[in-house]
Amino acid sequence: YWPIYGENDEICFTWSDSRGSAHIEQQLEGFSGVLLSDGYTAYDRYARNKPGITQAQCWAHTRRYFERASKRDPAAEEALTLIGGLYRVEQQIREKELAGEEKLAYRSHHALPIVDAFFAWCHNQCQRMDLVNSGPLAKALVYAENHRGQLKAYLSDPAVPIDTNHLERALRVIPMGRKNWLFCWSEVGAKQVGIIQSLLTTCRLHQVDPYTYLVDVLQRVALHPARDVEELTPRGWKERFAANPLHSDLDHAH
Repeated sequence: YWPIYGENDEICFTWSDSRGSAHIEQQLEGFSGVLLSDGYTAYDRYARNKPGITQAQCWAHTRRYFERASKRDPAAEEALTLIGGLYRVEQQIREKELAGEEKLAYRSHHALPIVDAFFAWCHNQCQRMDLVNSGPLAKALVYAENHRGQLKAYLSDPAVPIDTNHLERALRVIPMGRKNWLFCWSEVGAKQVGIIQSLLTTCRLHQVDPYTYLVDVLQRVALHPARDVEELTPRGWKERFAANPLHSDLDHAH
């Protein structure tokens, strides 16, 4: 599954039979804006030579590299401390309820110096004579340096999160489902699971009761104009129909 989390708190679990970048090209055809992702190379290939796309990198994924490295090299703790400082800045922004230009200015004043200190530390570590190229710290340093520009992208756009943790939380339904039913049995089944989980997870993101939503939509869909099917997505449904949903016969009986 390739999960796509939209700016309006909507998620879509798209299924593909491979991890190739062709699926990204297909799903994000015509997209322009900021693409926030982990460091998987397929995203780099997709965003390359596309002037309408700004690529942003997840700091949580970067942190994991240094967390693994800290078990072998204590010097990695400094990276974890610096990254922790960035998250404290984000916490302060939430507590102060900053947005827009105020949020951008706060990041520039408080987070940018930490980011600069982090990459200066990375540069100094790369000069160590005892650094083993195959070691976890060296790999973490290379990962961070290769994504320097993308890791700094969130500093110039207040709407861009520092990481993809919001997506990671929404994604849990897929591995949890895999543990429960093990298989989708067919490719068609996998696609249908993706569709259902996309709807249910988006319902939760918009504080829509999934049962109420499905009962209404399954009755409404046969009469609803096909050209306006977007109105039956959880966000559109919440705006148009949530105040007076259709109920099932069981509900009427109660």
